[in-house]
Amino acid sequence: MAGTRDLPVVLRAAILLEAWSDIEVLQHAAWLGPLLIAALLRQEGLAANHLASLHLGAKNIPRERRRARNRSDRLLASVDAIHDAALVGLKEHDRLTMAKSQMERRLRERRANSKLPDFLEFVLSRPIVSTGMIQERLKVTKQGALNLVGDLNLREMTGRRRFRAWGIV
Repeated sequence: MAGTRDLPVVLRAAILLEAWSDIEVLQHAAWLGPLLIAALLRQEGLAANHLASLHLGAKNIPRERRRARNRSDRLLASVDAIHDAALVGLKEHDRLTMAKSQMERRLRERRANSKLPDFLEFVLSRPIVSTGMIQERLKVTKQGALNLVGDLNLREMTGRRRFRAWGIV
């Protein structure tokens, strides 16, 4: 890591990812390398808050490029994977922004003491929410939590009758 400090952040990330896979730091946890590189990109200020896992970008890169014999080809594939992961993150951001604007329409003509605005912010801050999480965060009953879920028309993610969880459509 010290030898790459003077390089641009994305190139540094690609080199470190290549080094992670070459030296096989953890043989049974190869998935950890891209997560650590995403954390590095956040730490260096390239990504402000959250960066999608680089696996999302790498799955769009053909395996032949990712496992090429030539190191420069592998580095280019890593840079392309970072680019594709950023595009996936932008698409997800656009999807969440559109969902938020659609759900905010349901907030109109609500009482001032309604828990729905707080619930909307809570749902947007988590990928998935359960009844228990809603109860704890908003201090409502189980039925109140279920009513809030129904008001925002969230998608049920678990397919179960008990221990259900919801996410944004």
